[in-house]
Amino acid sequence: MYAPSKTFRDWLLVLIFIVISVGLYYLPTGFESNKDKDAVHCTGRVTAVDDANVMSLGMIRAGEQAVTLEILDGPFKGETYTANNQLLGQLDRDKLFKAGDTAYVVLTVDSAGKVIYVNPQAHYRLGLELFLLALFAALLLIFGGLTGFKALLSFVFTGLLLWKVLVPMLLKGVDPVWLTLCVVALLCAVIIFLVAGINRTGMTAFLGAFLGVVASCAMGIYFTGHFHVHGAVMPFAETLLYAGYGHLNLTRVFMAGVFLSSCGAVMDLAMDVASAMAEVVDKKPGISRVEAVWSGIRVGRAVVGTMTTTLLLAYSGGFVTLLMAFMAQGIPLDTTFNFIYVAAEVLKTLVGSFGLVTVAPFTALVGGLLMTTAKPVASTLRH
Repeated sequence: MYAPSKTFRDWLLVLIFIVISVGLYYLPTGFESNKDKDAVHCTGRVTAVDDANVMSLGMIRAGEQAVTLEILDGPFKGETYTANNQLLGQLDRDKLFKAGDTAYVVLTVDSAGKVIYVNPQAHYRLGLELFLLALFAALLLIFGGLTGFKALLSFVFTGLLLWKVLVPMLLKGVDPVWLTLCVVALLCAVIIFLVAGINRTGMTAFLGAFLGVVASCAMGIYFTGHFHVHGAVMPFAETLLYAGYGHLNLTRVFMAGVFLSSCGAVMDLAMDVASAMAEVVDKKPGISRVEAVWSGIRVGRAVVGTMTTTLLLAYSGGFVTLLMAFMAQGIPLDTTFNFIYVAAEVLKTLVGSFGLVTVAPFTALVGGLLMTTAKPVASTLRH
């Protein structure tokens, strides 16, 4: 009987997920109708600015900046408009243009198609973002070859699944924890099987990673309540409530985010342990299950130390200015860690690290069952 080669299976799997990714790209979210039908989105070159009505108060600027724009694309390409750039005195929201900048512009038109309002919403960044994405993809393909291509495909698939499935279904009121757990399970399967293939190594990594995520999920649900942390600590949470989504349980969304944000590191560790165990079993086919499990655990011990530090650095980078503000005001350390925003990040870090610590033994146990044949324990101990 003909058995397809590993290369054939790899390319078949790649083709299947290319088709799925294309389908996800064109999948409607159900929120397309919420788009303002009277708005035209385009880019514009700033040809002149007038800062006469801008007031500077130290680092803060308030008032109104007059901006002259030449539209670069869309139905109004070549037209020139003068717009007002409102400055609210908020550094995180305000932007100042200068001549030569490219702005992302929203034009409001009336029923006759005439422009009645021009809003220079932000500096145009999409082109640079696409350049960085293309550079990342090129480097991944050059250094990774087929494996790099599969990693790139999993990267694209993950982004599409989060934007086209997870976010819309969260907005529609689906339970965040169960939904995110299903999405994470699918992501683990796709990413691991794309990289490792559908084999014992891939199955070992998948089951180990998923068990680690389930452990993080349980910890996140339990400790979020006991920490008295609610979903309002997340950026734009209140904006979402005021936009007509007051029915959402943002605390459950926060719980889901706790284990979603750590699942990438969990998959990485599971893949490391599973690959090492596969190599050990390949070099020593007669190894017992107990020996294989301990080999996996020893590999996990070597990796888990740096991975937990990776999570700490990743999370702390997001609230380092908050810690700086507390230290600058002389706020004691115990007060700092009782503050809800800091407690939320501590919860994410420790729960994510808990998932990492558990994924190594989970993967080792699964690998011992799937990769080896049973051997009497007494025989193992004699060796």
